[in-house]
Order: sequence, then C-alpha cells, then structure tokens
Amino acid sequence: MRIDFTPLVRGSFIKLAERTDSWATESSRMQIEVLRGLLSRGGGCEYLRKYVVTDLKRASDSLYERFVARVPLVEYETIRPYVMRMIKGDKDVLWRGVCHDYAQSSGTSGGRSKFIPVTSDSLKGNHYRGGADVVAHYLRLVPESKIFAGKGFILGGSFANTLGINDSKVRIGDLSATLINKINPLANLVRVPDKKTALLADWEEKLPALVAKASVADVTNISGVPSWFMTVIRRIMEDRGVDSISEVWPNLEVFFHGGISFEPYREEYMRITDPVKMHFQETYNASEGFFAVQNDFSDKSMLLLIDSDVFYEFIPIDEPDTTPRPIWGVEAGKVYELVITSSNGLWRYRLGDTVRVVSTSPVKIRIAGRTHGFINAFGEELMEDNAERAIASACAICGASIMNYTAAPLFATEGRRGRHQWLIEWERVPADMSLFSRTLDEELRKLNSDYDAKRSHTIFLDAPEVISAPSGLFDRWLKEAGSHKLGGQRKVARLNNNRDMIVRLLEMVRFAQGNK
Repeated sequence: MRIDFTPLVRGSFIKLAERTDSWATESSRMQIEVLRGLLSRGGGCEYLRKYVVTDLKRASDSLYERFVARVPLVEYETIRPYVMRMIKGDKDVLWRGVCHDYAQSSGTSGGRSKFIPVTSDSLKGNHYRGGADVVAHYLRLVPESKIFAGKGFILGGSFANTLGINDSKVRIGDLSATLINKINPLANLVRVPDKKTALLADWEEKLPALVAKASVADVTNISGVPSWFMTVIRRIMEDRGVDSISEVWPNLEVFFHGGISFEPYREEYMRITDPVKMHFQETYNASEGFFAVQNDFSDKSMLLLIDSDVFYEFIPIDEPDTTPRPIWGVEAGKVYELVITSSNGLWRYRLGDTVRVVSTSPVKIRIAGRTHGFINAFGEELMEDNAERAIASACAICGASIMNYTAAPLFATEGRRGRHQWLIEWERVPADMSLFSRTLDEELRKLNSDYDAKRSHTIFLDAPEVISAPSGLFDRWLKEAGSHKLGGQRKVARLNNNRDMIVRLLEMVRFAQGNK
C-alpha cells in the first residue's frame, strides 16, 4: 500500500518558503544580522583574535566597514595551515570548538586537495537548511506533488582518509558523505539507498549496488550531479531493458540538480523522463556551503539564500575597481566573484566561483563559472558560461547529447594556427560531426565578442577541433585522480587555459585504442 505523507508536511514547508517573500526589501538588514551573528558566535576563535575583531559586534552602525577594514580577503592556501591544525584536533582555530568533519574538494592552483571544515553550526544553519529550502520551494511550485509518497534517490560520495589521520573521530571525504552520515536517522525512511551502500568507497562495488537497490524502489525524486546521475540511470535502464527511466520509476517527478551546468544534459533528461510529471530544479550547493535555489521554473536564475549562516561579498570582474561589494552594492546584469563568510570558519573567503546577478530585489543569480575556468590563450576570453550555453545549443541543433567534456587551447604549429580542442564523451553522437563543430563555433561567436573577433577571417584563431572520447573516459580519469572525486562531488574542469588535463586524457584515449 502506497502512503503519501506529503499532505502532513506540506504546510510546514510552504511556511518555510514564504519567509523569502520579504527578501526583496529586507536583504541588507538580514545580511547585517547574519554577519553580526557569525561574529558573535565565532568571534572568539584564534583567527579573528589575530585581527582584533572581538569588538566589532558592538559597532552596529558600521559593522561591515569595520569588518572589511580588519579582516583580509583570502584564498584557500592562506588558511590551509589553520585547517590542518583543526584536523589534528586544535580547538577554537577558525571557528569555536573542535571540528571533526571535513569536505575534501578539488585542488587549488597548487594541485592539492582542499579540506573544508564542516562544523555542527554549518550543518544545521546552512547545509541542511538549504536542503529544506529546496523542498519548500518545490512544494510551493507544485501543489499537486506527492514527493513523500515514495523515496528520494540521493547520489553521494564517500569518506577517504587521504591524510593518514589516525583519529577515528575525524571524517574526511565528500561533503555528501558527511551529510548522509550526520542526517537524522528518520530521513532513511524516505531515502534510497541505505546508509551503508551510500557510503561505499569502491565505485566498482557501489555502482551495481546502487542500481540493484534503486531499480526496485518507488523513487519520486532524485538529487545529484547531472553527469554522474546519467551514468547510474543508464545502467538501470540497461538492466531493466527500457528506454525511459520513468518506466522504472513511474512516480518520478523531480530532479534536484547542481554541481555543474544542467544545460548540456537537459534535452537527454527530458527524453528519458515523463514530460507530464517531470520537473527540474537547480541548486547551488558546494563543499563550502549551500548558497542558492531555483524558486521559479520559468526563471533559470536562483534565489540567493541570505539567512542561512553565510554573509556574501561580490568582487566585480569586469570593472577597474575590484573592491568587494556587500549585497546592497551589487547591480543586475553584472558578473562577480563570490566571497563568503560563514559558520564553517571561512572568513572573507574567495570561493573561486563567479555569478551573474540577474536581479537585486530579491537577489537572484546564475552561476557564470570558475575564476580559473576559462581559455584566454589567444585573447579570446572564453568563459565557462559561454561554453555551456554554446555546447547546449549545438547539441539541440544537431540532435546530439553529451555525458562530459573538456576543452583547452592547442597552440600554433608550423602550417596551422592555434585553436581550441574539445574532447567530448557522447550520450548521443551527432549524425554529422563536422556540422556539430561548425555549429559549436557559430554559437561561441554569437555569445562571445572577443572569441568572434579572434575567429574573424581565421586570422588569429582556427575553428575548434572536436575529438570524440570513448565511453567512460572521464570516469576513468576521475578515478585515476583519486576515487574520492567520483560520485556526488565529482567535477570535470570544462575549460582549461593550459593543456595538462587534456594531454593526460588524450594519452588515455591512445592507450585504449592501442589495446583494442
């Protein structure tokens, strides 16, 4: 018998969503209150004592100005020594108390992994609250939803003790592993797979276990990274011999997605799900925090979560004056680098992401890319946002869909100009590869005037070169880079300004071809 618990909890979730209605006029006040609260709770930590910040919370008339005057902007390498001390058990370093949980994230420019503190305060006040906000806004948008009549299929990563820490209390791995490990046990009643399976570290063992458990569950909602979920869904469809995942999960109604752009995958997901029932809702959830959620299906921008233990600053990337702005200083239409102060002990931390502010009342954003995710080898200034939109358009025009891709410059050689090399793993291969290459080039030229200028008459830059990758290439590369990168937190760098990554991938392609 199928019991629907949605009506029992809908009212509480709708009330949670309704609190955001005042944000159009209250964002400045609310953000100052968040900053004041963060300073009050974390002000006694060693890091802030170093900058004599303990008296700021009493200066309400100029709290932000005093804060930024004393606390510097930082990137991860600056705070790495503090984090390593926290991992070893030191207390009151970046935040109050001792922290036992750390999210292992992609490496910095130095190539080393980052370890982001996941404090109890950040779990309660940010990560889990953000997850509740997603469901709240979804239920507000879909009154007829029966999301709690079945299970939620959540893809996550695992713990990986890459630092050789002997303290059994310390957990290091994907953020999703910590969220699964720490969540209220009652959540297991509405979730698949079970906790043991969800936290398996070996993906050769984990993937078939996920397929086995999920394929027989009544799944109403799925949450995860689009590229990785497509791999799991394809395995389930193959196992059941169907062409649509809705044949396996007839009550599937929503995909809560994030981590990478959904645009290159949207068409394929729409093809394999029931268009009458299915919804797609974007989230902005990183190792460092839960920042935004889509609250309108007709608007692809996301509502910035301004009361969830994160104080935001914005550095304009297209102006001579790169002084950070608080939320009350941003302008619609402009792209900013995001800076956060939060209850995981990150103080004026440069996240490495760029966002485009779509509106200011309330503040809604779209992810523009990474500060280091671009190609500018020939003066073309190609950003991730351009690449994602162009490749999505090319796929739509040419009847193709992708699993993963990356691109990098290929510099001029004798007899040929420089160009961009695109390595693409296909879900559905275009019938005419040359047409796809031309279309991709045309879409990039429409979206980026600098790229268009460099491509003009092929004086400075040749047309892009598209190379098809064998199935599973990016999964194998991620595993080679470290198994912790597979699953919920895995990311493939879309654009690289150097050839280090693509060279290794092409070596793997040649090796695979040579062993056929």
